[in-house]
Amino acid sequence: MTSPQRTILLVEDNEVNRDMLVRRLQRAGHEVSTAGDGEAALAAMREIKPAVVLMDMNLPIMDGWTACAAAQNDSRLADIPIIALTAHAMEEDKARALAAGCSDYATKPVDFPDLLSKISAHLNASH
Repeated sequence: MTSPQRTILLVEDNEVNRDMLVRRLQRAGHEVSTAGDGEAALAAMREIKPAVVLMDMNLPIMDGWTACAAAQNDSRLADIPIIALTAHAMEEDKARALAAGCSDYATKPVDFPDLLSKISAHLNASH
């Protein structure tokens, strides 16, 4: 079993997208936990301390923008890299995600090889 420090937390409220990404990430050798909204994401981040978070930005209850900012303001979570996942593909959307506390940015539909490259870069940087 992979150590919790190598776990990816996928925060996605769309069940079809979540299931597809979980399967693809697991096939790529990653251990994956999931959350369906920003509040659940913050709780999961505190509980499992994932190596990387993939955060959909348009979520119910607490959106990804708010959850990223909250993680950055929590000393227990601030060092966890968060990759924003969003259909918003404009340069200002990327700037907004980075300003909210995200470490990186990927657009939807997901370019999976590019996403894996970003995940690997963050995993390698933390070790």
